Amino acid sequence: MKAFRLQDGFGLDYVKEVDLPIPAPGPNQVLIQVKAVSLNSRDMGVINGFYEPNRTEPLIPVSDGVGRIVALGDGAAKFQIGERVSGIFTQSWASGEPTQENWVSTLGSPWDGMLAEYVVLPEEGVVRVPEHLTDEEAAALACAGVTAWHAIAEEGQVKAGDVVVVQGTGGVSLFALQFAKLLGAHVIITSSSDEKLERAKALGADYGINYQTTPEWDQAVLAYTQGRGADHIVDLGGASTLNRSISALKVGGQVSIVGILSGAEVEDFAIVPAIIRKARLQAINVGSREMFERMNRAIEQHSLRPVIDKTFPFAQSLNAFRYLAQGSAFGKICIAV
Repeated sequence: MKAFRLQDGFGLDYVKEVDLPIPAPGPNQVLIQVKAVSLNSRDMGVINGFYEPNRTEPLIPVSDGVGRIVALGDGAAKFQIGERVSGIFTQSWASGEPTQENWVSTLGSPWDGMLAEYVVLPEEGVVRVPEHLTDEEAAALACAGVTAWHAIAEEGQVKAGDVVVVQGTGGVSLFALQFAKLLGAHVIITSSSDEKLERAKALGADYGINYQTTPEWDQAVLAYTQGRGADHIVDLGGASTLNRSISALKVGGQVSIVGILSGAEVEDFAIVPAIIRKARLQAINVGSREMFERMNRAIEQHSLRPVIDKTFPFAQSLNAFRYLAQGSAFGKICIAV
């Protein structure tokens, strides 16, 4: 089989197409013929050595992928051959709160990921995906979808009438927009592109703020909410956005800390505004298999479709990563395997 593998160094120059034997499923495992994968910013962090800087052994990158089960290992009885499934991001996190031990079972680092024609996974580490979705749409669910669902529906407990602020128009952001609207919330979305803001409004966003022309976007949120502030803010920027997220929050509101797109360390953290607002800061690290399954039921019930920006053929996987690195996508970037 063909796969792409990071080896002998870090960076895209060290991601090579290789020929490998088709793996055989062991006890309680399934063999999946991969049909599509989707990319996340974490994948570039893995390739560039941000997450495992001391790793020396080869790694198949990319955490998110969908395919058909083509073989079952001994004792595997949860699925049938031919069923379409997605791997879950944290293979050992089935339900409840995660543990430190769970973080060593994440796909695409430290475990091999999905950028291959075939993969073997434990049957407990995969879920069925909604039938109405294309392979590319279904491949978008495992990280971006579950992260947004965890933030909005599970931890956020967003309800009808709430005001939710979503930063940017990448995969997590657009899922958060869709889930918040599904729950009846008003959604404010930020972007540096007026064209993307209009596209987000077509998806249901109620108000858009261009943070390039309105750098004090927190004040715009306060103005839109007549000084009350937002109930919930999905913060993807990290270093450059967290203080403004707190500033835009209502008293008792929640910030879901999801991304670190502008950096992982916040200088001059605004403690007093956080105290005044009784702000709740909740870090989100994707989610469990049960969350994935609950999200899938909601997606099926409402016939929701993920937003796909562009799909690349498998042979052009490196171009897909280069496109991801540009940071210009509206929705998810996928690779058809």
